[in-house]
Amino acid sequence: MRLKNVKGSREYIQASELVIPEGEMKEYKGSWKQGIFGNENPLFLEIGMGKGKFITTLAELHPENNYIGIEKYSSTLIRAVQKVEANPLSNIRFLRMDAEGIAELFEKEEADGIYLNFSDPWPKDRHAKRRLENKLFLRKYHEILRADGVIEFKTDNEALFDFALSELEGEPWEIKAVTRNLHQDPELCAGNVMTEYEEKFSSMGNPIYKYVIVKR
Repeated sequence: MRLKNVKGSREYIQASELVIPEGEMKEYKGSWKQGIFGNENPLFLEIGMGKGKFITTLAELHPENNYIGIEKYSSTLIRAVQKVEANPLSNIRFLRMDAEGIAELFEKEEADGIYLNFSDPWPKDRHAKRRLENKLFLRKYHEILRADGVIEFKTDNEALFDFALSELEGEPWEIKAVTRNLHQDPELCAGNVMTEYEEKFSSMGNPIYKYVIVKR
């Protein structure tokens, strides 16, 4: 599905104090907590956050944590920025970037957790290297996560979920939980925060797949 362009979105986010300028991102490597948030609270990232409902809700529910939302499309990121402008939160910032460069911006073991929600499935085999759950990305996440750092991944795409599970084989991750129907799993669904896509797909009767893995 082609992303609808929002006129002026790039200029809008460039002017926002909530979005770290591209030219300044690398300056915070190793010091995101103190440099941006002025504290040493746990730092959580959502990669490919879409319009930001999930991460802004988490930031509101958990003021004791810091959150960074990562999105490469200005036309999507602007919606997340506007959410926080309407409901100000001091513990969230945004990066407009491609996830491929994540290890260049965060120091080893700097993040406490990563969320991957309804990532683009890139269904064609030749595009598998672009999937955020492949081995190459998993190794980048492993580098920037602290010991026992957690990744939570949700999708409605069964083929992507099967691929994501297969990519864990031989990699230094411990699978803590897996479900193929999140909303029918009382334990995993407790406290679940839904994304825009999750609300849409679950209302259509689609099962939501989820895994939770921990860095070994």
